[in-house]
Amino acid sequence: MRIKDKPNGPAAAAVLAGAIGVFVIGVMTALAAASDAVGNMLRWVGPVGPLSGKTGLGVIAWLVAWTVLGSSYNGKNVNTEGIVRWSRVLIILGLLLTFPPVFALLGNVFK
Repeated sequence: MRIKDKPNGPAAAAVLAGAIGVFVIGVMTALAAASDAVGNMLRWVGPVGPLSGKTGLGVIAWLVAWTVLGSSYNGKNVNTEGIVRWSRVLIILGLLLTFPPVFALLGNVFK
């Protein structure tokens, strides 16, 4: 079987799932900055602080998304342009939400 003959669904699922994980980390970072209660809930490992919960939830979201998308895209050819477009949007938003000026601004808005 040549590479051209293989379906692109599993690769698309991996890319989109990774982007979802990045976005979840960004959202958790912004929520932890906006709410002390959320920040305390995300303290899974004491010395690490809320970072342990933020990254933990990001990894969980990535694994769940990869499992769901991987099973639904398995053996299929999907629109890679759409997958890449959504992945870019999610990654950019996730990264923006991890920058201190952005999550500090959001924290001030919601406090």
